[in-house]
Amino acid sequence: MNKHKESTPNDIGELAEDARALMAATADVAGEKVTEARKRLSAALERGKEMAGNVRDKAVKGAKVVHQKVQENPYQAIAIGVGVGVLIGYFAARRRSRDAD
Repeated sequence: MNKHKESTPNDIGELAEDARALMAATADVAGEKVTEARKRLSAALERGKEMAGNVRDKAVKGAKVVHQKVQENPYQAIAIGVGVGVLIGYFAARRRSRDAD
């Protein structure tokens, strides 16, 4: 599953490149349906590009907020990190012992 998460951005990039290649390959093809399909594909690529930019901007903004909060409250951040680590360790050990049975 982790491999799937890592490949998603690459897949989206490849999809966009394939779409651009398709648009370039059909540039000389005449026809109302092809022209309409090219317009829709171009619009979809632009919307995707805009959405990716918005997601990136939100992620950067969120990271800056988290960084600021950690700088303001370092001991609380450490305590939260340790607590989350303990919970993950507990659930992982519990799952492992259950799988062993």
